[in-house]
Amino acid sequence: MMKYRGKKVLGIKAKLKLPIVFLLCLCFFLAGLFGSIVISKDVNRGGSKHKLLEELRYEEGDSMLYGESGESSISSIPFQVLSWKPRALYFPNFATAEQCQSVIDMAKSKLKPSALALRKGDTAESTKVQAHSSELHKTAFNVLRYEVGQRYVSHYDAFSPALYGPQKSQRIASFLLYLSDVEEGGETMFPFENGTNMDIGYDYKSCIGLKVKPRRGDGLLFYSLFPNGTIDKTSLHGSCPVVKGKKWVATKWIRNTERV
Repeated sequence: MMKYRGKKVLGIKAKLKLPIVFLLCLCFFLAGLFGSIVISKDVNRGGSKHKLLEELRYEEGDSMLYGESGESSISSIPFQVLSWKPRALYFPNFATAEQCQSVIDMAKSKLKPSALALRKGDTAESTKVQAHSSELHKTAFNVLRYEVGQRYVSHYDAFSPALYGPQKSQRIASFLLYLSDVEEGGETMFPFENGTNMDIGYDYKSCIGLKVKPRRGDGLLFYSLFPNGTIDKTSLHGSCPVVKGKKWVATKWIRNTERV
């Protein structure tokens, strides 16, 4: 009897042992699952907070000035290709309104009649008012002001060796920074864009072809020479007459070698 009861008792213990183990395992599993969910949520929250903090720091860093003029982060300058013949690139918002006005203010007191009309083929209409920013910034910029009716007849910035002889320093490209808006007129024009109008007996005064309207702070870069050093005939350019308002522009000539 005892033997049987012992077996029975043992049998009862064995039957109870399995549910207990199962319940214990289930409890540990649920506890682990709940703990992992809580930890995961905490990690995700911490990660989101950290990411948000980085984003805020980045956004704040974009607008923070480094020193007096530089920025704390470097970003690419957006541009638009206007033409391949000539190679012309447009840079919107290259300078701020405050920077443009600062250049105008410094140039006003140093304006004098332009000597640019001394080049062969230029006329009196080429004579504008300018100030050399070498006197302002120690750099080779020219600041020009156009009044109503004034324009710049079409010309090449590069010097033709056939007309001016061998050049030790040649202008390979030009950069124009528009310092003001113009209410009407004053566009920079390229009459020979894509080779058009080259066989119509162009009078070098008509405002035709590709036109770029001046907008304060925007920049225009175009190349006068091909990589082999010859002049790109489609780089002929000029300034349409100002119809209403004033036009202020700063011009930088980029040379292949330092001018002596």
